[in-house]
Amino acid sequence: MRNITVCFIAVSAALSCHPSALADVPVNLGVISTIAGPDGGWDLAAVDPDGHRLFIARSNGVTAIDLESGKVTPKLVGGKRLHAVLPLPGGKVLTTNGGDNTSTLFDTETGSTIASIPTGIDPDDAAYDAASGLVLVVDGGGGDITLIDPKTASSPGRIPVGGKLEAAVVDGHGRAFVNVEDKGEIAVIDIAARKVTARYPLTDCERPTGLALNPSTGLLIAACANKKALAVQSKDGTVTANLAIGERPDGAIYDAGRNFFFIPCGEGNIAVIGETTGQPAIVGTIATANGARTAALDSKTGKIYLPTADFSPPAEGDKRHKVIPGTFRVLVVGQK
Repeated sequence: MRNITVCFIAVSAALSCHPSALADVPVNLGVISTIAGPDGGWDLAAVDPDGHRLFIARSNGVTAIDLESGKVTPKLVGGKRLHAVLPLPGGKVLTTNGGDNTSTLFDTETGSTIASIPTGIDPDDAAYDAASGLVLVVDGGGGDITLIDPKTASSPGRIPVGGKLEAAVVDGHGRAFVNVEDKGEIAVIDIAARKVTARYPLTDCERPTGLALNPSTGLLIAACANKKALAVQSKDGTVTANLAIGERPDGAIYDAGRNFFFIPCGEGNIAVIGETTGQPAIVGTIATANGARTAALDSKTGKIYLPTADFSPPAEGDKRHKVIPGTFRVLVVGQK
C-alpha cells in the first residue's frame, strides 16, 4: 500500500469515480457519521465483527475504536510504519510493520504482544487462509510471501513471488492471488505447495493496488492506478471487464451481504461494482472525502469505515501534501 506517513493528493476538489450518480446505487449508502482520531499517518484498516472493533494501521501502532461505545484507543499496540492489521480467530490480531520488517501478533482485547515475527522486506498486506490456518504476509519490497502460523507464533517459511507486491486474497481452496504492482499482473499461489502456479497479465492496468474476490463466482477485481478496475476470472485469468474508476485507489472490498465490490478512491469517492447482469459493471459511486483511499467493511452491520484527514498545500519546492493536525477522522458509510 501507499506510504502511510505522507499522502500524495490532488489539490482540486473530489471528482466522481464514474459518470453514474449516487442515486444510481441500488442501495442508499452514504457517509452517515465521522469518528475523530489521533494525528498521524495511516494505511489499511480492518473490522473485527465479533469484537465490534475497528483497527487502523498507523505510523506508530494500531488505533482501536469500539464500534458500539465509540471509545477510541489511540495506540492499542505500538509498531513502526504499520501497513496492515488483521483480526484472527482465537482473540488475536496481526500487524505488518514496514519500519522494521516484522509482524506483531497481539491480544485483541489488551493489546499485549504475543510475539514479534521476522518477515521479508517491507511487509504490506496480509490475508488469513482458514483452510491451512496460516497468515500470508505480503512482503512488498522483498517480492515474497512470509507464512505465519498464529497458533505457534512462528513462520514455517516463505514463498518466492518476485516483483513489488501489493494486496492478497485467498479463495478458501488452497490458492492465493497477489497483485504484482511493477509487473501489472496477478500471481496465483498454491499455498500448500508454496509456489507460484500462474501469472495473470493485467492489460491496461498500471500499478495494481487493491484486490478483492467473490469466492462464490470466482471473480477478482483489481484496482489500478490509471483509474481502471479490471474484472478477472480467478480460474484462468480471463479479463471480463475494464471499468473506469477514480484516482488514487488503494483498496478493494467484496461485500457478500450486498454482492457488491467497493473500491475506495482517494480523490473522494467509492466505486461500486455489481454483477447483477452477469457482466461486472459500475453501478454507482458513494461520495466520501479527499484522501479516503482505504476502507474496512463490518460484515455484520454492512457499514464501511474509511480513514482520512485534511491536507495542507505543499511547501515551495516540495511535492508532498501533509496532514493538517487535528483533522484525522474515520468516515462511516452506511444506510441513509
